[in-house]
This record gives sequence, structure tokens and C-alpha cells, in this order.
Amino acid sequence: QVQLVESGGGLVQPGGSLRLSCAISGMAFSRFAINWYRQAPGNQRELVATISTGGNTNYADSVKGRFTISRDNARNTAHLQMNTLKPEDTAVYYCNVRWGRNYWGQGTQVTVSS
Repeated sequence: QVQLVESGGGLVQPGGSLRLSCAISGMAFSRFAINWYRQAPGNQRELVATISTGGNTNYADSVKGRFTISRDNARNTAHLQMNTLKPEDTAVYYCNVRWGRNYWGQGTQVTVSS
């Protein structure tokens, strides 16, 4: 049974940082690309960052230079380091893996507000 569990969200002031984690079980973690998505109220879910099995990364234009995705294959965990956070980064952040179908975690809330 594949499970994705996100953690690390919270309330932060503009300009602050958060580090999200995604612990994945029930699958061969190292064989799959990992994605982070986010969804703000009233908006569609959008792709924020991707890391391939080889460690190649891609980012949405809105987060380039501020967010860093990484993976730890030994711990079956992916991370999203978010720096210089802005109010428009406020959303629920989801970890995602595609293995025949999409697998999602429960999401973690990130709120950027003064």
C-alpha cells in the first residue's frame, strides 16, 4: 500500500522560510520522480517542483530561485525548501508520485502572512 505523508507546513511571515517533507512508503522510492503541487483556495492544483530519479529538477516560474526540491533515497523522503516566502505562496502543498496512477498525500497547509 503506497502512502505519502507530508509535514512541515505552518504559518510564516513574508520573507521567511519553511521546509516541507514527504515520507513515502509502499513503493521503490528511488525509481520514481517526485512532484510537489500546491492548491490555493479557488485555484486549480498547480505543479511547483519536480525531481527526477537522477536528481534533475524543474520548477514553476513563480518559485524559481526561492524553492529547492531534494530527495533522500536512503530515507524514502523528499523535501521542499521554501525561502523568501510570499503571501501568494499560501496554499495546501501536496506530494505526488505517478505509478500507473497518481498517488497523493493528505497535504500540508502553508500560510504566509504578517
